[in-house]
Amino acid sequence: MDTIITIQVADTNSTHAMKAIDNAFQKVYDVDSNMDYFDNTSELSRLNKDSQLLNASNGVRYVINKSIYYQHITHGAFDITVLPLLDLWKSKFIPEGTHQPPTEEELHETLRFVNASNITIEGNNIFLQKGMQITLGGIAKGYALDLAIGSLRDDGIESGFVDAGGNGMYIGHKPDGSSWKVGLQNPNMSEQVITVIEITNMAVATSGNYERYFSEEAKVSHIADPRTGYPSQNLISATVIAPAGIDSDALSTSVFVLGEKDGLEMIEKLDGTECLLITNDKRIVRSSGFHKYEITST
Repeated sequence: MDTIITIQVADTNSTHAMKAIDNAFQKVYDVDSNMDYFDNTSELSRLNKDSQLLNASNGVRYVINKSIYYQHITHGAFDITVLPLLDLWKSKFIPEGTHQPPTEEELHETLRFVNASNITIEGNNIFLQKGMQITLGGIAKGYALDLAIGSLRDDGIESGFVDAGGNGMYIGHKPDGSSWKVGLQNPNMSEQVITVIEITNMAVATSGNYERYFSEEAKVSHIADPRTGYPSQNLISATVIAPAGIDSDALSTSVFVLGEKDGLEMIEKLDGTECLLITNDKRIVRSSGFHKYEITST
């Protein structure tokens, strides 16, 4: 998943704890092996290559179905078929590339293949229109968190967390009875945090382009707007708290693309979901209930 995964649990038996952690890591590995499009043997890679995947695993079908749902409620701001667009931008900025943005014609041509509504799921089989390709980078980490936490719970773990580079899921309380504390980093990459939140039995995820905090020249983000073809320029970062990892992951990406007004509007309609945004002019914007999780703020 191109990040460091950390699993920590509270348990009275270290042998049992380590076994539970090993089992949880196995769930993460399973997601990675099925949903990494760089891995030629993965289900996702085979789907992209053949434009179809017969007898897809439950996990891949679930995540793609969930992705189609988020494409619908975000009106296209979240779209897993964005991979051709990401590849187009990447090709421009590799050493031998033009180091110039794609032309309008190139973007128009590529955007023909970006629309998750054109994914067809029939029973256990998934079909893409020819030319379409999928990346699950904006949602699979969150799904892996949910499976790992589910595994810990199945093994009798009532307190712990799984963290995957900016995405975390936290259950129960720390041994001293307090909630888990999560610091949201200041985009200046220092030790300073913007705020500290207390959460239990919830997930938190952050999507961002922190380079924009320093330089207006840092225009090329790893998060493209599937509706326009251009890198998302609406926010510096978006943090979302949600009941499940898959939701916090997809929603943080969605809000980052939607921007302050539309992103907040969507979050306010979703039960049990809150967000904190850093705007391009470095304002900190919170959804109406975000403060309930905060213990310090600036």
